[in-house]
Amino acid sequence: MPSNVLIAYGTKNGSTARIAETVAEVLRREGCVAEALPARSAAARPASYDAVIVGGGLYAGRWHKDARRFVRRNRRELADLPLWFFSSGPLDASASEREISPVRGVRRAMMRLDTREHVTFGGCLEEGAKGYVARMILRSGKGGDFRDFAVIETWAAHVAAELARDRGLPAKGR
Repeated sequence: MPSNVLIAYGTKNGSTARIAETVAEVLRREGCVAEALPARSAAARPASYDAVIVGGGLYAGRWHKDARRFVRRNRRELADLPLWFFSSGPLDASASEREISPVRGVRRAMMRLDTREHVTFGGCLEEGAKGYVARMILRSGKGGDFRDFAVIETWAAHVAAELARDRGLPAKGR
């Protein structure tokens, strides 16, 4: 039976949602059952899944509030499941050039919950983004799309291979 994976995410303008959906697509292609849901959704409950990935956009050095609340609210269930975290946010090429450590709050949650891995992907901030700060960043010319979907897909395939290994199954595809 394939692993059933929840990808819960917190996003303000949809960039992190697109990353979560990409991760879910790759996991499905690799033989998992995967669902990407907003972390604030009532349907995003870890108990009915075999593994969980939590992602959050970074805002002023903090994970999106919905991702933080999801982890805090579900910490007991998450502690008993294979768990991965991802962040999105740098509005430059730094996430493609080097590994970026998780922000302090995410690092603390990782230690408490024995999270397997954290990765930071580049962010995206484009015209029409919500919020005063977002508009200021765009006006200063520092917006853009820095997500690297090839890197995101490779990471998601790595997670799928770990899940297959956990279940004693051969990794599919790669």
